[in-house]
Amino acid sequence: MQAWPPLPYPQWRDTFETLRLWTQIAGKVRLAQSPWVNHQWHVALYVTARGLTTSPIPHGTRTFQVDFDFLDHRLSVEASDGGRGGFALQPQPVAVFYRKIVSLLEELGLPVKINRKPNELAQAIPFDEDELHRSYDAEYAQRFWRALVQADRVFKVFRGRFTGKCSPVHYFWGSGDLAVSRFSGRRAPAHPGGAPNMPDRLLREAYSHECSSCGFWPGGEAAPYPFFFSYAYPAPAGFAEARIRPAEASYNRGLGEFVLPYDAVRESASPDAMLLDFLQSTYDAAADLGGWDRAALET
Repeated sequence: MQAWPPLPYPQWRDTFETLRLWTQIAGKVRLAQSPWVNHQWHVALYVTARGLTTSPIPHGTRTFQVDFDFLDHRLSVEASDGGRGGFALQPQPVAVFYRKIVSLLEELGLPVKINRKPNELAQAIPFDEDELHRSYDAEYAQRFWRALVQADRVFKVFRGRFTGKCSPVHYFWGSGDLAVSRFSGRRAPAHPGGAPNMPDRLLREAYSHECSSCGFWPGGEAAPYPFFFSYAYPAPAGFAEARIRPAEASYNRGLGEFVLPYDAVRESASPDAMLLDFLQSTYDAAADLGGWDRAALET
């Protein structure tokens, strides 16, 4: 069992696109029931020792959580009154998955209504109508989770170096990335928006304050390979030309961020050290060029 498993995007693209939609459904359940938290931190999922979780969600005087288990390949719902249920994660259309989770929540006395339209996807088929996305390769789903486990672990080390406002390490189901963001404490210019099927007002709220953000993404059409990323909003002058480490990292102008291929990290003699070097050097560039008060913000 490899701690940093191979994750070639073309070989599991269909599974990722299906899984991304399944996690959107679970995330929207959390969104519908949770109090608003700045930068939409209340919608994200979190890495667990078995998969991904919504964490506790309020429902009247009860709470419940939705968990993806990538060891036993099951979706489970557990409630604070002892109610529980679940079903197998296996090849099935998004529409079937949607009906199963809605029925399960209703059976447990936890009915939730969600917006059935996916976010951050150009092709936004309503969940209850999506018969197109139906792939689930258990081996690659588990590899993805194992990669998230490693990224989550290292990101938390990096997060611990910062005493200013900082997000949790969390999985954003809109784009399917694990991320953590540091904030300077200053307001940022209004974000231009423009993400597919994502209201501009939400992007402006998410980027209301200056930030340096890093994360892990398994790949997509714009970059068909898994990589770690780091960007600043707003990007200070000279950021794209900054010298960052390690040598395997580069600035991707199409994406507007520094990228470090996942394979370079997993194949290195010290994956943790290489990834931390990338995270630190890209943050250094953002903070120094952006004039952050680093003495007040860092341990």
